Amino acid sequence: LSPRAGRGDLAGASVVIWTTTPWTLPGNRAISFSHKIGYGLYKVTDAPADNWAKTGDLLILADKLAEDVLKQARVVAFEKVQAVSADILAGLVCDHPLKSLGYDFAVPLLDGEHVDDSTGTGFVHTAPGHGREDFEIWMEYGRRLSERGISTRIPYTVDADGRYTDDAPGFVGRRVITEKGEKGDANEAVIKALVEAANLLARGKLKHQYPHSWRSKKPVIFRNTPQWFIAMDQDIAAGAEAKAGDTLRARALKAIKATRWVPPQGQNRITGMIESRPDWVISRQRAWGVPITVFIRDKGHGEVEILQDEAVNARIVAAFEAEGADAWYAAGARERFLGARAAEGWQKVDDILDVWFDSGSTHAFVLEDPENFATLAGIRRKVDGGRDQVMYLEGSDQHRGWFHSSLLESCGTRGRAPFDVVVTHGFTLDEQGRKMSKSLGNTVAPQDLIKQHGADIVRLWVGSCDYWDDQRIGPEIIKTTVDTYRKLRNTLRWMLGNLAHFRDQDRVKVERMPSLERYMLHRLAELDATVREAYANFDYKRIFAVLSQFMTVDLSAFYFDIRKDALYCDPISSVTRKACLTVLDHVFRCTVTWLAPILCFTAEEAWLARYSGTDGSVHLETFPEVPESWRNEGLAETWRKARAVRRVVTGALELERAGKRIGSSLEADPLVYVSDDDLFRAVVDLDLAEICITSGASLIEGDGPEDAFRLAEVPGVAVLPRRAEGTKCARSWKISPAVGSDPQYPDVTPRDAQALRELDALSPAAE
Repeated sequence: LSPRAGRGDLAGASVVIWTTTPWTLPGNRAISFSHKIGYGLYKVTDAPADNWAKTGDLLILADKLAEDVLKQARVVAFEKVQAVSADILAGLVCDHPLKSLGYDFAVPLLDGEHVDDSTGTGFVHTAPGHGREDFEIWMEYGRRLSERGISTRIPYTVDADGRYTDDAPGFVGRRVITEKGEKGDANEAVIKALVEAANLLARGKLKHQYPHSWRSKKPVIFRNTPQWFIAMDQDIAAGAEAKAGDTLRARALKAIKATRWVPPQGQNRITGMIESRPDWVISRQRAWGVPITVFIRDKGHGEVEILQDEAVNARIVAAFEAEGADAWYAAGARERFLGARAAEGWQKVDDILDVWFDSGSTHAFVLEDPENFATLAGIRRKVDGGRDQVMYLEGSDQHRGWFHSSLLESCGTRGRAPFDVVVTHGFTLDEQGRKMSKSLGNTVAPQDLIKQHGADIVRLWVGSCDYWDDQRIGPEIIKTTVDTYRKLRNTLRWMLGNLAHFRDQDRVKVERMPSLERYMLHRLAELDATVREAYANFDYKRIFAVLSQFMTVDLSAFYFDIRKDALYCDPISSVTRKACLTVLDHVFRCTVTWLAPILCFTAEEAWLARYSGTDGSVHLETFPEVPESWRNEGLAETWRKARAVRRVVTGALELERAGKRIGSSLEADPLVYVSDDDLFRAVVDLDLAEICITSGASLIEGDGPEDAFRLAEVPGVAVLPRRAEGTKCARSWKISPAVGSDPQYPDVTPRDAQALRELDALSPAAE
């Protein structure tokens, strides 16, 4: 304890600290303790003659750790003299253990939350220039220490080469760490000095974790350096414009709430970062980068004056515009920019800006420069007041990077965020969920996928992913994507093939359409709302899911399957055929424009195939306006039940086909028993043969025989398969007793005969 401690009953006592980095002791300026720990004054009553700890020594230690510490110090016997309270400790000051070498200053004791009694001595050696917690507690107590007459200057003990500076008297030039990343001679020199000053209690070897460079794998040390900061909690405006609490942190938190975050948890992530972040260190010491174009002059006591001269600034701007940022480092740059003020002692700052500061400033040059932004004029959206709506899109790691720096810079200079919407995505992993790396050989290059499969396959994979989380990619996943793409493409091709025969004058009004067509229009109305909402929410996987389901199940496997007969075999005058083509026209326009943002090349190809005589593009189209009047929930429920009944019939016919009792479903004329009242009412007015693609079908109310086919998931329906009777139509392949009833066309049904008659009437020979 220092003679200045003011505690006579503790005269001659020493506070024991424990450290694994003796080289930081020249930077020691305080000792930290905790009011939550019990401390005592211990007296050594017996120790070996050659021991560093001598009989009669008075040591202040944490009660819980005292026995273990004294055992390591080879003390034979000791006694506790008295308890030492936290209030007493808070008022003590010590001498530095290396006082004799020139460290003649008071070392105060500071109460810190980071101190515990799990190991060590209960006291933490505090060097504010070599540790974050040390720095923070030193800054926290700064004003109170100054009021006690204790200097709060943080020494600069280790330079950029790892050598002790003049702030480490007695050790100047000693190396803490060499240029090869190896241990220098500083530790041994400090330990030797402690022994000579009789201020070392014990020493030993300990293997522990230590920070290393991720690149060189060499150990690194923490040291304080002069840096440039942007304050988070200092009022931004000055003078008459100043507002209490108008800090960068407050502005940023307000801007976060005014921004739309996709996914929503991104808001909590960046809010937590802004709430807890310290002042922003914007300077770096690198050989290259964008310089901090500032001149400073030393004012003493660690303070500097910043030159503010518009003429100097103008010369810097002109040079940068003509020559780039390297002008700052050119020979004679100081004199060139300072001009007549070069003799005033101003020094050029050669630190560079944090690269995140660079990226965070992009909004000022991209969004606010009309020349750069003009190309986007056709697709910009407007928000209230006519301002352009801006979206930032990047990986979730950018909450700490680009989003973060952009937010702070814009809030500090513009008072708001530079973005209105922030969309983030996860990382892309291989099929096993591992991070991609060249060493593992599991990288998947987009350009290779595009070369092999085309760009739309990659786009479809992206659109199908839950990009809010990490996503996986690999050969099997791409294979699945290719299969899905092929189904979507074939659906579009089938529609194009049939719409080639569609004439605008053949359009059928909704009220004249059959029930099935009105049901498909209802599905379009449902999907329109879903797709628009999903695009607005950047939920592309939902768009992929609903459109893939609609096009492969509702269209290809259901609607197209049923309507192939009407499209191929009905007379040209058939209302059903015309209604189907009208619906196909609506379906094509909707699905192609809905898919266009994702499958941009395929959608364009399909669009131009349909409208080849135009100069348009699907990417100049807006989503079709789907009338709300197309919605019909009652009709949708009817067809939900009809499709359930159809599923049972299809299941029964699959067994017949597997048993080779029939070839195609058109060879069947099943008996369909329906005992469920709701299901029966739903299908009683429908053409079951048409729906089930059979030559005939009989609906019977009742349970059906025991040996009838049933599905557990569709109770109340039983199907008894039977073969259709009659002759096979040469045109529709339906089996019917009516085949041959028209003598002009003896090998087809009357329906097909009428179709052939109309076709013959249109042929040139008929004219």
